[in-house]
Amino acid sequence: MKSPSDESKDGLTVTPPKKWAAGVPAVVHALEYSLQQTSPRKTAVDLLTMNQVDGTDCPGCAWADPAPGHRNRNEYCENGAKHINDEATGKRVTEDFFRAHPVSDLAGRSDMWLNQQGRLTRPMVKRPDSDHYEPISWHDALNLLAEELRALDTPDAAVFYTSGRVSNEAAFVLQLFARAFGTNNLPDCSNMCHESSGYALHETLGTGKGTVSLNDLHHADLIFVVGQNPGTNHPRQLSALEEAKLNGARVIAVNTLPEAGLLRFKNPQKARGLVGQGVEIADRFLHIRAGGDLALFQGLNRLLLEAEDERPGQVLDHDFIGANTSGFEEFSEHARQISWDDVITATGLTLEEIEAVGADVLRSERVIVCWAMGVTQHKHGVPTIREIVNFLMLRGNLGRAGAGACPVRGHSNVQGDRTMGVWEQMPDAFLDALQREFGFDPPRAHGLDSVNAIRAMGEGRIKVFLGVAGNFVRAAPDSTVTEEAMRTCRLTAHISTKLNRSHTVCGRTALILPTLGRTERDVQAGGEQFVTVENSMSEVHTSRGRLKPASKLLLSEVAILCRLARRTLDGRVDLPWQEFETDYGAIRDRIARIVPGLHDLNRRVTRPGGIRLPNPVNEGVFPTPVGKALFTRNAWEMPEVPEGHLLLQTLRSHDQWNTVPYTANDRYRGIHGSRRVVLVNPEDLAELGLSAGQQVDLVGVWRDAAERRAEGFEVVAYPTSRGSAAAYYPETQVLVPLGSVADISNQPTSKAVLVRLERTV
Repeated sequence: MKSPSDESKDGLTVTPPKKWAAGVPAVVHALEYSLQQTSPRKTAVDLLTMNQVDGTDCPGCAWADPAPGHRNRNEYCENGAKHINDEATGKRVTEDFFRAHPVSDLAGRSDMWLNQQGRLTRPMVKRPDSDHYEPISWHDALNLLAEELRALDTPDAAVFYTSGRVSNEAAFVLQLFARAFGTNNLPDCSNMCHESSGYALHETLGTGKGTVSLNDLHHADLIFVVGQNPGTNHPRQLSALEEAKLNGARVIAVNTLPEAGLLRFKNPQKARGLVGQGVEIADRFLHIRAGGDLALFQGLNRLLLEAEDERPGQVLDHDFIGANTSGFEEFSEHARQISWDDVITATGLTLEEIEAVGADVLRSERVIVCWAMGVTQHKHGVPTIREIVNFLMLRGNLGRAGAGACPVRGHSNVQGDRTMGVWEQMPDAFLDALQREFGFDPPRAHGLDSVNAIRAMGEGRIKVFLGVAGNFVRAAPDSTVTEEAMRTCRLTAHISTKLNRSHTVCGRTALILPTLGRTERDVQAGGEQFVTVENSMSEVHTSRGRLKPASKLLLSEVAILCRLARRTLDGRVDLPWQEFETDYGAIRDRIARIVPGLHDLNRRVTRPGGIRLPNPVNEGVFPTPVGKALFTRNAWEMPEVPEGHLLLQTLRSHDQWNTVPYTANDRYRGIHGSRRVVLVNPEDLAELGLSAGQQVDLVGVWRDAAERRAEGFEVVAYPTSRGSAAAYYPETQVLVPLGSVADISNQPTSKAVLVRLERTV
């Protein structure tokens, strides 16, 4: 895939990576970008209501808010400020824009350029054999989409995709519509980020969600941050880690790259962060090899078992293990057989480093393990998380204060999507509840996840693709394959706030359906509405927009879906779509009767702080088939990297939200002026006969022998772990094979892409 024509590489400058995050520069950059996008008044409205009680929930990450009464007046991070004002931009994409820019032109533009054109303002259609989008009325657009859906030979020829940007109300309506239509084809962005977490936690604990609260993090003794970069992807987590450190906690960072936020944090909300040295976050940094996390926790578990042998009854929590778990003896026998040579080979660490961490664990009563996509996006992501659960269970670090499992999710409501039923394989209990509430029998056969949806499109089995928020073709793996598959559809439609690459990859007919942003007032026939979201710690709360909509022609996601459902189902299933559109409280009333823990939702969710959904683990309940938490035996595994190759991980820059880069800079890593760079350990460069500044193509190596190539990258010497490299997403998604997925979860392995670097000049 060639470098986009409108994004030059000529301006690249490289400076030393930062050794701290946030501080005054974060405030300056947040305001600078915000004021480039929108007015001072709108910037102030957005920032002063962001993450406040009865305010607007940050559309960026899913990090939890402090309790009411403990929030700062400026309860947001640099990237959250950029994202919310990027949505509130004063720039507009009108029909004149589409007349001036055919689809063939837009397809050659960069992700950054497309995003910077501004907010979509009216429905548009690209007709068959046309190279232009043209205006269409809402009436005609929704009729066109409904007619295509009704004309399908089977409901399973349609796919309904969503990202975590949507609200609980929109997610619930989407899954209800899809199932009333007759399909469980409900892929979502979780399929590509935390699917491995859900599978591993469901299997071992009986619930797919994390078990900790923000208060638990504040009062832990020891916190692991594994395969995660909170300084860029979840910056407000740094405030929680800062408070934990001030309360006496130790933090162990496990990563293939040193990340500025985990070294030192200068909290811009506090004087010591503005003028002082800030707070050192990581007490230990384990510079692990890519994919070595499974072996690390296997090694730690062996150390704990051996320590128990030396001090019987003083190391393991036998009361917890005996009362709440199953499979300990089999696990123990297996864990003792793990070879130290294998652990050291896979991790790249020394035995002394691992033993020092083991000593930290033995000194700690309350331990939390946080992880993100550096763990999940590996072939052995599910076994790695199962091994983390083993580690937590050995000393009873589940179901009690200050301890537990913390998968840190990205999108603001990605966890809420699942709670609302957006999953291709929802359990029968949820489907039974839908049937009781609405009087129709939902389909029971599992639908398509994201990877299988791409395969089905490529095989011609999917005729209609509807995307609600997100940027599917850039978030998905194997960009060329994904785009070719999308183009086989009879109709593609995207409900979006801003232009993105997915709008340029069209089926025979393509629709752009512009929607309200989360920052905007949502007024329906029943009055002004609010929506709800669920954060990464199972807290459900309200979000209310304050700004005037970007266009009079925008509809809310709920309104679009309800109107489409009425036209498509045409009375075949008697559901109250009009009532739902008029008053979102009517949707929440139905959610309350279907989703456990959300009873009396309309009243309870408006209380300051909202509702925390119950987690069975924290009540001493493990809803697995045997009624107990499960110890598992996980085979040692590490990625194989042939000589002359590297293991590439895709990652975000600091100036980026999801698939959207805001600038070509990544100041924490010292990259300025270009995104087409590949970060490589200097010793690996020497072995490969390469040097910093050289131009290379990244060539993917996969068992199907198909060449996957990302062209025009500049080599940057960087302290990655040996044998690994890193480059920015989504530019390198072209290298992630569709068939390279995590065992069990089917999640793309975007942190383990085997590549060679081919010199071009």
